[in-house]
Amino acid sequence: MTLELLATLAALALVDSLSIGTLLIPIFFLVAPGRVRAGRVLLYLGTIAVFYLLAGIALTSGAEAAISGFGPVLETPTARVVQLVIGVGLFILSFWIGRKRPQDEVPRAGRLDRWRDRAMGEGSMGIVIALALGAGLIELATMLPYLGAVGLITAAGLDAHVWIVILAAYCAVMIAPALVLLTARVAARRVVEPALTRFAVWLQKNSAENTAWIVGIVGFLLAREAAMTLGLF
Repeated sequence: MTLELLATLAALALVDSLSIGTLLIPIFFLVAPGRVRAGRVLLYLGTIAVFYLLAGIALTSGAEAAISGFGPVLETPTARVVQLVIGVGLFILSFWIGRKRPQDEVPRAGRLDRWRDRAMGEGSMGIVIALALGAGLIELATMLPYLGAVGLITAAGLDAHVWIVILAAYCAVMIAPALVLLTARVAARRVVEPALTRFAVWLQKNSAENTAWIVGIVGFLLAREAAMTLGLF
């Protein structure tokens, strides 16, 4: 375990914190009319963090099993070249994803507003948990930063009790920005709420650009690690 690896994992966790499930939906909760239901927001964030942790444990366990059989192959120069190509490809793809097109429309938040009103109102706590699990399941297909983190943790060859703690810390960092915003919303509603509302609108309008940044950063980190291993720098 090196400081460089920890710094990379922290960066990936912060990138993960910008996703719809870990930032946009919590902000929608925080700008709901009336008094913020802090307990429900905490329940949502705790649920999605635990979901990510369990998914990470499953992914890392599977990756370790795969590496035990194919580890030597994955460490070959050919495999590193493939990793480099994938990383560069993702980085280039990010420019295409973030390109604005005239036919693009701003996502409508009507359905999300209805779910928010039910979750933050007098509805069952189960609605909050279901919304968190639903957001996590939807993002499974696009959790590139988390997959990158799992790959780095697996390649480090750490003991299970160590990488589980690291995954838990990753998930804590991932929800930290939303927790900071929740604290600010509770402590200074009149000052924070207008800014949160504008930020929520900005996130909706720039969802493609945000995704592009995530893909680009993951691509860069993959390409950088492969290039360093191949001795290109």
